[in-house]
Amino acid sequence: MQTTLVSDLFSVLDRSALLIKNKGHISYLEALCKAGQDIYNDKISEADLIDRLRPLYDSFFHEQMTAEDVRRAFQLAALKGMKADPKPGHDMTPDTLVILIGHMVMLLAGEKPFSILDPAVGTANLLTGILNQAKTDHVEAYGADTDDLLIKLAYTNANLQQKDIHLFHQDGLKPILAEPADFAVCDVPVGFYPDQETAESYKLNAINGKAYTHFLFIEQGLNHLKEAGYLLYLIPNRLFADDKDHRFHDYLQKNAVVRALLQLPMALFKDEKAAKSILLLQKKGKGVTNRGQALLAEMPDFMNEVAMRGFMGQLDRWFTSRSV
Repeated sequence: MQTTLVSDLFSVLDRSALLIKNKGHISYLEALCKAGQDIYNDKISEADLIDRLRPLYDSFFHEQMTAEDVRRAFQLAALKGMKADPKPGHDMTPDTLVILIGHMVMLLAGEKPFSILDPAVGTANLLTGILNQAKTDHVEAYGADTDDLLIKLAYTNANLQQKDIHLFHQDGLKPILAEPADFAVCDVPVGFYPDQETAESYKLNAINGKAYTHFLFIEQGLNHLKEAGYLLYLIPNRLFADDKDHRFHDYLQKNAVVRALLQLPMALFKDEKAAKSILLLQKKGKGVTNRGQALLAEMPDFMNEVAMRGFMGQLDRWFTSRSV
């Protein structure tokens, strides 16, 4: 990946979005969706801007660029729009974590075809970042999100990267019309879930008397996995502490095996309450046993290159030394 190429791609997206935003008096993110879809469809929907947009659109695709270049450029543009108009739930998974989770998925998947679901897909930054690391072209990918704008961004992002993803504009905690997957991934939304009728269909409803989205999404992910499939989620550090009545603990005992829990460095987060970990579960099924120790670790600061190289070596050895 060339940093200059990512900068060039971002510049095209940014300048195009600003032109459309100012002409149509819409938000930057809405304009980014329009620009991205126009580039993908090779058309200009804003007739008054043809002379200014055509040179930009024509300069977007390069022979040497990769889908990962496009993802990073689109991520920069989306982050700019989110900072300009912050909204609850409009956050993006940090790039270092996208790469790390993708690496873990590839250690598990190898070169075999696989299917993957993100039930809270957002802009599809995490999902496409994982797909860009795949060692096979045979991947079935699914994503769901209830937010109108986020699912538009996901659609645009996937198209620009030429990724075939089945996207569902729906509440990710309602039934998803997707085949059981090999992997479920998610940067889990944290908070209370307001739809009590839907929450009542979950075993993890009413943890401590309340419906928490972060618990429900774990159950949803496991529900949509094949037997022996893997769940890799970014979860709040307080997840297990919140389980005061041990319902989550009991649920995991019956339905999954905890394979790894990696606590992320505090430097990644604004405050301690926002801190997260990577949780790796394996759904119970034929051949799945509790043998071996789970990998429980605190990750070093990502800026400490020596410590990170050592940790990644430890992680790779742990995965390869056992059939997780």
